[in-house]
Amino acid sequence: MKLSDVEVPVRVKLSALWASVMFLYVYGDFFGLFKPGKLAEMQAGRTPVGATTQGILVAFAVVMAIPSAMVFLSLVLKASVARWANILLGLLYSAIMVITIPGAWGFYVLLGCMEVALTLAVTWYAWTWPRSS
Repeated sequence: MKLSDVEVPVRVKLSALWASVMFLYVYGDFFGLFKPGKLAEMQAGRTPVGATTQGILVAFAVVMAIPSAMVFLSLVLKASVARWANILLGLLYSAIMVITIPGAWGFYVLLGCMEVALTLAVTWYAWTWPRSS
């Protein structure tokens, strides 16, 4: 018996890709807590970009809030806006990961490469978004 296969809409693909990216971000950050000295650095108020300040933490929150919001926004924004937001943010988040991967531990390199692949897939699906006739 042949299985039924339904075409998945681009918006759903984009939303699922952003959700997958967010899972990888969470696991990468969680696993990073097991690196020797990481918790001591956090308790001492140090981040990878300097001292812990409210401004730095707000910046980190914004960087993580954007892909979180894209899970929903990919589904509800006007198609032309969603397309360009996904293209631009997919490229931006791919670049962020490429910049942060060098010198990282193996688990982070693995997750980072997967994140790049997924955010490039976001860009690809948005770029090739079908046009209506």
